[in-house]
Amino acid sequence: MFLRLLFFVLLGVFSTIAGATQEQIPVVVPVDWLKTHLNDKDLIIIDVRKEKAYKKGHIKGAVNMPVMKDFFTQKTLRLPKLAYLKKLFSNAGIDLDTKVVVYDNGQFCWAARAVWVFKVLGHKNESLLRYGYGDYIKNNLPISKKIPKRTATEFIPRVNNEMIATKLDVLIAIQNKEPILDGRSKDMYMGKTSVAKRYGHIPTAKLFSGSNNYKVADGGNRLKNFKELKNVYKSLPKNKNIIIYCQDGADAALDDLLMQKLGYKTVVYEGSWLEWANDEKLSVINPSKKE
Repeated sequence: MFLRLLFFVLLGVFSTIAGATQEQIPVVVPVDWLKTHLNDKDLIIIDVRKEKAYKKGHIKGAVNMPVMKDFFTQKTLRLPKLAYLKKLFSNAGIDLDTKVVVYDNGQFCWAARAVWVFKVLGHKNESLLRYGYGDYIKNNLPISKKIPKRTATEFIPRVNNEMIATKLDVLIAIQNKEPILDGRSKDMYMGKTSVAKRYGHIPTAKLFSGSNNYKVADGGNRLKNFKELKNVYKSLPKNKNIIIYCQDGADAALDDLLMQKLGYKTVVYEGSWLEWANDEKLSVINPSKKE
């Protein structure tokens, strides 16, 4: 009995040591950091741009996972099936101990969607690259057209449903006057354009566009630093749960990722505007509608 107890105690100690020695990468990775760690065996870089753009040139060693193909279902723009994601990540050589860095074309919401999916599936060591693909990356990191070969591993998902808000959660938030953020563009929020049947926004929602999180530059768009982002979100409470939505769950994922780093309690309504506005039983506010 004593030896059995000693075994479990030692197992816990070794697990704690292993967890402590694993490097936790920043939520947003600077290009210099990636340059230093480019050849780390436990690091994988994911390029979520379209395959055509990827083949013209990408960060050396990056694996292509086009966001609309691999991180959304085609019709409903929701999470793909668990079996599909498990196979995708396993074939790319990703397991729960792999460090993951994701980049896109400079809108950052697409990379954030991928990071969010990893987190929902229980992965805990992934981040965004501070710059979108462009001249700055090309001038500071090795670029290749070669498609890397990865040794397959086994990705074991551990789904965290607490990261996903539902229609019911949103309805309760409206009733309880809890914060709801809309990560879409101002035109969408004001009801001038829409990807759904109806126009406008969810009642009580405040506009916090995902585009406010980055700066546009000719050499490649850059995510704002956290001092700058602190000013973007300073009007919001940190003692309340905040639901974030957009049109498809991408801009919401970007807001969610950065806000959590700043200390906010956020969750993504994955169905977002596409689900809400296409459900005629749910109320919408359309500021552009003439009475």
